[in-house]
Amino acid sequence: MPTNANAPEPTIDPAGMETSFGYKSVARGHKQARVDDVFHKVARRYDLMNDVMSAGLHRLWKDAMISMLAPPRSRPYRVLDAAGGTGDIAFRIANRAGSSAHITVCDINSSMLAVGADRAAKQQLADQVEFVEGNAEQLPFADNCFDAYTIAFGIRNVPRLAQAVQEAHRVLKRGGRFLCLEFSKVDIPVMDRIYEAYSFNAIPLMGELVTNDRDSYQYLVESIRKFPNQARFEQIIADQGFSRVTHRNLTGGVAAIHSGWKL
Repeated sequence: MPTNANAPEPTIDPAGMETSFGYKSVARGHKQARVDDVFHKVARRYDLMNDVMSAGLHRLWKDAMISMLAPPRSRPYRVLDAAGGTGDIAFRIANRAGSSAHITVCDINSSMLAVGADRAAKQQLADQVEFVEGNAEQLPFADNCFDAYTIAFGIRNVPRLAQAVQEAHRVLKRGGRFLCLEFSKVDIPVMDRIYEAYSFNAIPLMGELVTNDRDSYQYLVESIRKFPNQARFEQIIADQGFSRVTHRNLTGGVAAIHSGWKL
């Protein structure tokens, strides 16, 4: 596996994500298999449930991330979309950048990748978007080979956050950009309590009705609450070598886009 000698050593995850499966604690090394099982179960209706859970807002949030990325149309541009198995982000980048962009989707879950590959074929994007099975904590790519790294609603499911961010730094070219869209901490009084009640009461019920799988969506809601808030995640990104680290709240902090540059 290629390594970057200048990259900092990964730190122990300060949020304890490596041993948390939602609100349950699991032995170190056991979380990934539990997460994989969740996404094997929900893969075919994953994008439908995103629409249902967010009332379609996830589409606007993803479009906002692509606007921040601003992929060029006039030169070759290589993007790695991590944990993006169904291709939702990759297709948006391809449509925005045109044929100049090549997007590699890397996901650890074969069921999610199968959905994405089917969608790419139907949208005639199979030549522009490739799907690779791989772990965000140990990416199967050489150092300094991508212009941008994106990840949307996936990093909170990675057991070792710092390791995943360090790997993003490794595979990016100098001047490359890291963009992460993730659920975050609502920072508007009253709205935070409404969102909390909605998340824990409505979303698992929707999962049961739409996918016949309440437990998976209970985990997903709990995983959002366990994820570091905006400031703590910014620090993790900066600790792994990224510069000019910022975040932009969306819908009062329901989600946030985190940005960093490899300079």
